[in-house]
Amino acid sequence: MAAGDIACEPGDTVTATRCHQRQTSNLLDDPKVDAVLTLGDNQYEDGRYSEFTGRQTYADTWGRKKAITRPAPGNHEYHISGADGYFDYFGAAAGARGKGYYSLNLGSWHLISLNSEISASAGSAQEHWLRSDLGATAKKCILAYWHKPRFSSGGHGNTTSVSALWQALYRAHADVVLTAHDHDYERFALQGPSGQANANGIREFVVGTGGASHSSFSSKIEPNSQIRNASTYGVLKLSLHSGSYEWKFVPEAGGTFTDSGATQCH
Repeated sequence: MAAGDIACEPGDTVTATRCHQRQTSNLLDDPKVDAVLTLGDNQYEDGRYSEFTGRQTYADTWGRKKAITRPAPGNHEYHISGADGYFDYFGAAAGARGKGYYSLNLGSWHLISLNSEISASAGSAQEHWLRSDLGATAKKCILAYWHKPRFSSGGHGNTTSVSALWQALYRAHADVVLTAHDHDYERFALQGPSGQANANGIREFVVGTGGASHSSFSSKIEPNSQIRNASTYGVLKLSLHSGSYEWKFVPEAGGTFTDSGATQCH
């Protein structure tokens, strides 16, 4: 299960009505969940260690699944120099301090957590590492995740600084990219590096619905956007099979919006 933009800061005076990190964390109690992927901005406002561990924040909501959490950082974690609070809280699970990118295998899938908050340009250390990591995996199904979306119809829009990461993943026939940053849910059709519809492309999900707040879509809807919702908190549930995957957006208790489907790996 995955989502980003999760926990409000300690002492937020509107936590009871606006902040839904506890409601979304309850969805993680499904006994079939093997991994929880956080998509950045895990803890507001500044990602301090004291904020991560405060009452009614990340630690006692999503943090209940810390043992199976494989995180990615967001821009709010970098309000603190070097995202120290994030690395202190997640420890080795966050990857090497100062880098924050790493990979793991889950069943027949290769998963890659990347860092959109440091250099991701062609030739950067992160992009070089990614190409090497992709070249070394024998898994035929690949999922990558980070914070700022390459494509988004939300208020923040497209993030061109991660274009080289998308290009490397596309060349390796990756299947899924998960992002957040815009506080909404959006699913895209398979598309290539320039945003062109492409049956051999990558399907991106924006899942900024972890509980912190909602935001609205811009007037410019991206060409391959298939479904959008900016009023429901929840998580994306992915069932990763050998050679295929299913997705389902699971709303918090009382929510009615959902989205589901299935696709073969390339």
